[in-house]
Amino acid sequence: MLLALLYWIGRAACRLAIPGRKRISCPGMCCRFARLSPQHILAGWFGVALEEMPFFAPSYNAAPQSVQPVVRLNPGSGKREFTLERWGLVPSWAKDAKPSFSTFNARAEEAVRKPAFRETLRSRRCLVPADAFYEWQQVDAKTKQPFAIALNSGEPYAFAGLWECWQPAQGAPLETFTILTTAPNKIMQPIHNRMPVILEPRDYDRWLVPGDPARPPIDLLRPFPAEKMLAWPVNGRVGNVRNNDPQLLEQFGPA
Repeated sequence: MLLALLYWIGRAACRLAIPGRKRISCPGMCCRFARLSPQHILAGWFGVALEEMPFFAPSYNAAPQSVQPVVRLNPGSGKREFTLERWGLVPSWAKDAKPSFSTFNARAEEAVRKPAFRETLRSRRCLVPADAFYEWQQVDAKTKQPFAIALNSGEPYAFAGLWECWQPAQGAPLETFTILTTAPNKIMQPIHNRMPVILEPRDYDRWLVPGDPARPPIDLLRPFPAEKMLAWPVNGRVGNVRNNDPQLLEQFGPA
């Protein structure tokens, strides 16, 4: 039901042919997303047994520092699993759980050499399930218009992510993740100069399997085909992380 709602909302939305509008300059890039699909849908989509999944509810406004489900290979068995991790990667070498720089996104072209991400890129890659993500377009000096972006098929998808385990001096380890970003496709260009890396299902295995640590599959870190996506304006309520309801995805204003 929720997937069908998202599909038809998107079908009624504009395709972002909006000339003359500036791109948002926020360096945050992908900082909000929505995950509507129920657990049994995600279990089948990502090839994980439903009974082995931790419980998590839909989120219509997932934000950095929140705990979200990710898909990775179990370090022991090598099988796909869902884990609950905090959004905002804490490097294993960090002195505390609050890095002095933003780590909820990693630029794809820089991750291979940045100390915070290069080791995780080699061996600790993950998938971040989503049904839509939000981005803000700079309309004028004081106005930003949020948009929701989804697949025109109405199907769930996965961001390319990296995960890490940080061990404090005392207490339980903390597992965290980041979402990789890349250059925008034609859908995103009028809105923002970056977009999250969305992987095709056929590439899930290649992204997750460690392979040769010296040759991570960075060729997958490219813009998703624009013809498979759609975008529509949504209410500014999405800017408040306390708002978390299906109405956030409704089209707001003229297409």
